[in-house]
Amino acid sequence: MTKFVKRSSSHNPTHISQNAPDTLVYIAGMQNGPHILIVDDHREIRDLVSRALTKEGFRVSTAADGRAMQKILADGHIDLILLDLMLPGEDGLSLCRTLRAESNIPIIMLTAKGEEIDRVIGLEMGADDYLAKPFGSRELVARIKAVLRRSQERISKEGSEQRPNSYHFERWGLDTGTRALLRDDGVTVPLSTGEYDLLIALVERPQRVLNRDQLLDLARGRSAAGLDRSIDTQVSRLRKKLERDPADPQLIKTVWGGGYIFTPTVSRK
Repeated sequence: MTKFVKRSSSHNPTHISQNAPDTLVYIAGMQNGPHILIVDDHREIRDLVSRALTKEGFRVSTAADGRAMQKILADGHIDLILLDLMLPGEDGLSLCRTLRAESNIPIIMLTAKGEEIDRVIGLEMGADDYLAKPFGSRELVARIKAVLRRSQERISKEGSEQRPNSYHFERWGLDTGTRALLRDDGVTVPLSTGEYDLLIALVERPQRVLNRDQLLDLARGRSAAGLDRSIDTQVSRLRKKLERDPADPQLIKTVWGGGYIFTPTVSRK
């Protein structure tokens, strides 16, 4: 088991290369797992946690402070944030309060402090869980999975309550209750789970360029299963079902170097 040690108050910053950037952003691998953002100013902790989570199949980004965290959040989809309490500049509690006012991204607070008052304040600020340093990799992974599971259950419940009964575009209707794709001549076209999740991600964001990672994140936010390893494969399958001429797609267009764009106007009922 990997053990993540508590940072000593005598930590010597000269152990890190003088050429190292103040803010490190690290994107691990090209896995299909949930995307975790680690916000901790201690480089050794960021690297240790990153390696441990990557081995468990998570995608990982890291930031050394709140400013870097906000940049990563603006650039892509994050499934969960591991947020250190003690940070330079704006501290973890303040960042947690700001995050919770702006989004429902799950947050696990990390801190070298173990007093009950810190745990209570963190949870009152909106954190979903609290983990004191030092901690083991198995406990960290277990807590991440538990928080993600609870978050997914909440999202699924909210989605079923808020999603419209159907979407309409071009000659198609998509029934969200039955997950049926209906053509205007009455023909019903079956969709796999992965195809449906990807199509929902597209119809909810028409006329927007979405890259492959964004589509993967958005689709996985609805279902952790059913997606093929390749977004391109799922797009190809959808085109065969939606397009009049799959060889010359007009509904799902490729943006070279960027991803895909869903071109039709979409209405909700």
